[in-house]
Amino acid sequence: MSGLDTLIGEREITSPADMHALGVQMGRMLRPGDLVVLTGVLGAGKTTLTRGIGEGLGVRGPIQSPTFVLARTHPSLVGGAPLVHVDAYRLGSAAELDDLDIDYDGSVVVVEWGRGMVAGLRDHWWDVEMQREWHGTGVDTACGTYSRATEDLAADAPRLVSIRREPS
Repeated sequence: MSGLDTLIGEREITSPADMHALGVQMGRMLRPGDLVVLTGVLGAGKTTLTRGIGEGLGVRGPIQSPTFVLARTHPSLVGGAPLVHVDAYRLGSAAELDDLDIDYDGSVVVVEWGRGMVAGLRDHWWDVEMQREWHGTGVDTACGTYSRATEDLAADAPRLVSIRREPS
C-alpha cells in the first residue's frame, strides 16, 4: 500500500476542523508525484482540505483558493515536496491544465475542479469527492441550482467524503 490507499472509502466529516484534520492526515501520507483531484460544490470543503494537506506537508502558507491565478506553489518549510494548488474551474480542457507546466514529478499537486482533466498527466491519482446535504435535506444539484455564489449555504452541514484511486 502507498499514498492514500489506507484512506480509500467513504467517511462523514462533521465540521471544518475535521475536514482540516483529514487534510493534515493526507498531507503526511502524500509524496512527490502524487496528484489529488478534489470535486465538490462551492463550500464543500475543498480549500479547507487543501489547507490541511499543506499543514501535513509542512509548506508555507497561507493557502487560499487560486481561482484567479489558476495555480499557486507553496514551498516546503521542512525540506519536503512543495504543494502546487490548482483551481481548474476556469479551465476549459485538460490541455489548458497541461499548459500550466506544473512539476508533477517533484511536487504534490492538488487540483480543485479537476475531474475529467487529469487523465494522462499521471499513471494514477487520488479522486476526493465531497458531498454536502447528501441525505435528502439539501438542494438538488442535478438541476444546476448550486452556483459559486452559494458559498455559505449549509456551511456547517456534514460532508460525505469519498476517496478513491483512479483509474480504479
